[in-house]
Formats: sequence, structure tokens, C-alpha cells
Amino acid sequence: METRNIIAAISLSAAVIILYSLFFAPPPVTKENSAEKTKTEQNSDAPSLDQKENVTEISREEALQQSERIQFENQSIVGSISLKGAAIDDLTFKEYNVSLESDEKVKFLAPRSSKEGYIIESGFITTDKNIDIPNADSIWSVSGNNKLTDQSPIKLSWTNDQGITFEKEIALDDKFLFTIKQRVINSTDKNYDFYSYGQIIRNQIPEGLTDFYILHEGPIATLDEELIEEDYDDIEEKKFSRTAQKGWLGLGDKYYISTLIPPREKEFKTTMDYKNKYRINFVTTEPLELTGNSSIEENLQVIVAAKRVDVIDGYAESLKIDKFDLTIDWGFLYFLTRPLFTALEYFFKIFGNYGLAIIAVTVCIRVAFFPLANFSFRSMAKMKALQPEMARLKEVHKDDKMKLQQAMMALYKKEKVNPMSGCLPILIQIPVFFALYKVLFVTIEMRHMPFYGWIQDLSAKDPTSIFNLFGLFPYDVPSFLVIGAWPVAMGVSMWVQQKLNPAPTDPMQAKIFMFFPLFLTVILAPFPSGLVIYWTVNNILTMAQQVVIMKRTTVKTVT
Repeated sequence: METRNIIAAISLSAAVIILYSLFFAPPPVTKENSAEKTKTEQNSDAPSLDQKENVTEISREEALQQSERIQFENQSIVGSISLKGAAIDDLTFKEYNVSLESDEKVKFLAPRSSKEGYIIESGFITTDKNIDIPNADSIWSVSGNNKLTDQSPIKLSWTNDQGITFEKEIALDDKFLFTIKQRVINSTDKNYDFYSYGQIIRNQIPEGLTDFYILHEGPIATLDEELIEEDYDDIEEKKFSRTAQKGWLGLGDKYYISTLIPPREKEFKTTMDYKNKYRINFVTTEPLELTGNSSIEENLQVIVAAKRVDVIDGYAESLKIDKFDLTIDWGFLYFLTRPLFTALEYFFKIFGNYGLAIIAVTVCIRVAFFPLANFSFRSMAKMKALQPEMARLKEVHKDDKMKLQQAMMALYKKEKVNPMSGCLPILIQIPVFFALYKVLFVTIEMRHMPFYGWIQDLSAKDPTSIFNLFGLFPYDVPSFLVIGAWPVAMGVSMWVQQKLNPAPTDPMQAKIFMFFPLFLTVILAPFPSGLVIYWTVNNILTMAQQVVIMKRTTVKTVT
């Protein structure tokens, strides 16, 4: 019995430690040798993109007034393209608010001259220093449509003094995809080589960076099917550069992402670096030869999206973008998180509420693990029924621990009881718990989704607190004392469930076990309310199953 209690205590302690280390503790500081820290960097004959800009301090609104603009809008986004530099540098998501309490929409991109500058640009570069190419200060002209919509593309052009014209034809779909057809027209009889590029530049780390090492935010790419995730501080320390035959690259936040998909079937070099600004770009490694009185053309796609699963998967399939679904950080438990999200979406379509979907998924999980739980609970019921006999054996062999251990083992064998089986429910719940937490944490579908009553956002913690009687008394409590009604219900259910299990015979173990429900209530109070709802309902279903099994389980012992 003591062995089983010790094992259970260790399991519960490990669960708490893992929960804390995964979700609250800062990432460990590790020392890497120079070989491990050095990023892969390959030489290429393609020219590099220079970065000579400085960060300025003007506001986003002031920066938008500094240049003429082409407006764009569809059902999902609204913004503008600056004619100075032809950069996509102004974008707002129409369907997403900054917070529950505000109607202000999420502004994602901003002009390069503002403090929060975040732009996407593309074009051609060359190794020939005698050719003028458009840069950040070049003023482009518009021909034809003067507003970009999903029904009307736009055409921009810029001509240098050497008889070379650069054109961009930009189309927008009904969601988040910009398709850019780039062209260079040579009206002379000279020959030139050009390389196409795309670039994302961000002036500073975004405000509200989650800074949880279970979630990646920052530069991301898949290059030749390998997922690359670099943190902002990684590229501050060392430039990353790699050549690939296929892939995509981008810059991701928790819920939103900007991505570049280079021209297909062409080798390109990807660079992620920092010099006053964060920069992620690609440059094709094989030049396009522009002969006299001819033109060259290349296409690329830009996706600036809210990371909705159906949208990301839709683009991955329709554009055949390899591993594009990994723009959403499903984590190392992908095999659990992705199916779990699919199940939640299925039940959401039925019930119209993600809280009810979580409860439905909880029921399905209990059904799936019903046989294993039955085995565990039968063993625990037998252990509880054996307590009088175990107490008798302790009294008989109180002076001989070896004989007591042998008698205990004989009793377990005779009654076919496994003292370790009580840990099975915990071991089952932990991976599902982590996976559901991940789904609630990273998917924008869960953001600002209400349940019933006071829960207005299943991805946020329960906002009520037991210390003001859940809002009965009109005063606020410090954030560390916000222990809501659902966490309290979870703690009570854990306490009741604990009473159904065999009680430790050791007084110290009994005291430790007594405080576990309270301890976990405090630890889990800041977690998403959807997760706490899952845990509470799971406890209730577990107790119901356990009560039925215990009533049906009898043990006959010989005194």
C-alpha cells in the first residue's frame, strides 16, 4: 500500500512540476558551443539585399500621411499600398478586435517610417551596379484601377533613366492572398541579369509577445521540407542563411502571420537577420536574362493572414505549399492537438458553442479510455477494500519489514491487485490536458469564444474570484488572487474524487494528498477557462464511473 501511495504521490508531483515548468517557468539558459550556435550559411552568386534604414519614432497615422497610397479591401482585410517603394505596409483585419472590451480592429502592418513599422516588399535586384533599380524611395505610378479588391487587380510601374521599366500587377483574393506578377521591360538593345526577391521587414518585437517557449513567435520557414523556427533574439545574435529548392518563409505572431512564397521550381536563398530592424527575405539564386528589347516575368505569393485552420489548410492545398499548416504551432503533440481541434470543430458545428464542444470531446475521451479506466478503478476499489487486511498485516509483522513486504506482495497476487494501476488515470489525462491547452492557446478560433454565464473567452482564465465571492462584493482583487468559480469547482471535484480512492495509511502522505486539490486549484486558476471546464467535467465523469465500479467490486480475504 505504501509503495502505491508513494508512486501516486510521485506521479502527481511530476504532473504539477511539468505543468509549472511548461507554462510558467522561464526557459532555461543554456550555453552552446560555437559550432552549435553557428547557423547554416551557404555562398551564392546572387546579390544580397542591403539594409540601410533607421527606425523612426513617428506614429502609424502620421506615417500613413507621408506618401500617396492605393487602397485595398475585401471581406477579410482593409489597408493600403504605399506608392513610395510599392510596399504593402498598411493592413487591418476586419473580423478581429484587439480585445473583448474594444471594437478596435487588429492593425497588423504599418509603414516603415513608423516606430511599429512592418512591411512586405518585392522586386528585382542585379549585380550590375550601373543599373538603377527601384528602392524604398522610388515613386511608382498607377495605371488602370486605383483600388485593389478581389474583383479588380492593380498595376504599378516605375521607369529608370536607362530605358528599363519595372511593373507589378497585384491581385487580391477574398481572404488574405496577394498574388504579385513582377515584370521587367527592356527598351534598349543591352542585356542584363536580374534576380527576384521578396522581403518582410519589422522594426521591433511586437508588443504583447507571449514569450512562452511552448509557442514560437518570430521568423519561421520550411526549406526543403525542414521546419525552421528562429526566435527574435536568435537572429539578433547570428544571421541565418540557407539555400533551398522549395519552401516558404514568414514572420509569425501568436494569431497572425505574414508569409512569402517564392517562385516555384526555382532555387532561392533565404536570409533572416537583424540590423536595427528584423528582416526575413529570399533572393533567387539563378538570374533571369533580360535581352535587348524584351521582358522577363516572375510570380510570387504573399499571404498576410489570421491563422484560421481552414484558411491555412485551404491555401496549403490550393497553392500546394509544403507544410504550410505548420504556420500554426501545433507543437510536438501534433498527433493529439490536430485531431483534438478537428473534434472540437465538429462538435462546434453541432452545438454552436466551443464550451459545449469541449464537454462533448471530454465525454468521447472518457468513452475511448473506458476499458483502461475500468481496469484501474477495479484495482483501486480492491485496494480500498483490502485496507483492513493490510492494517492487520502491518500489526502482525510490525517488527519485521521483510515479512510485511512479502505478505503484502502475496496479498496483491492473491487478489490480483496492481498497486501501480491507480496512476493510469493520471498518465492518461496529462497528454490530453497538454494537447487541449495547446489548442486553446494557439488557435484563433478559440479566441474570444464565450461559454455560458460569466465566461466570455474560453481561451482566457475565469475572471471571477472566490475572494470577492465571485463578484458579490463590489471590489477588485489582485491578479494572483483571481481564483474563479470554475477552478473552485474543479478543486472540489478533485477533493471528492480523492475521497473515493484508498486513503494513505501514512499520516504524512495523507496530509500531502489532502492539499493536492487546493494546490492544483491555485496552479490551474490562470489557465484558459476551457481547459478548467474540461478538467472539471472529466473529474465528474471519472467519479461517476468509479462509484459504479466500486459498488460492484467485492473482495473476500481470509483472516
